[in-house]
Amino acid sequence: MNIFEAIRKDHEKQRTLLDILVKTEGDSRGRREIFDRLKRELETHAAAEERHFYVPLIDADLTQEKSRHGVAEHHEIDEMIAHLDETDFSSPGWLPGAKKLKHLVEHHLDEEEHEIFQLAGKVLSEDRKRVLGMEYQQTLTEMKEEYRQ
Repeated sequence: MNIFEAIRKDHEKQRTLLDILVKTEGDSRGRREIFDRLKRELETHAAAEERHFYVPLIDADLTQEKSRHGVAEHHEIDEMIAHLDETDFSSPGWLPGAKKLKHLVEHHLDEEEHEIFQLAGKVLSEDRKRVLGMEYQQTLTEMKEEYRQ
């Protein structure tokens, strides 16, 4: 699996969790579970993606600006998650915040898949794409194991 396939696989999980999250209500067990799972998914994905996708792309002139923009969007998403974490789950402002998070994440995923992947395809060799994909998946596995402990 190359880096693009590995990242897309995670993007689909994130889209599904976001769709479920915005359908939850109040301070429910379901809302907390989905939000916690989404937080872990986004956190591990961003860390692995920055290390095994964006860092290699920052070195190339063609992809440097888009890579930095992608990392900046990760920080924006982190801030929105922190805001939701601090907001009472039964607050009337929580669901609009979750919808804003959904919008931010989906914008980021779409931009990666439709713009950054195309540029990265020109910068990375086929071998490099495969190696980065394996490294990305390995990092994700290790980080998810740390969560379980």
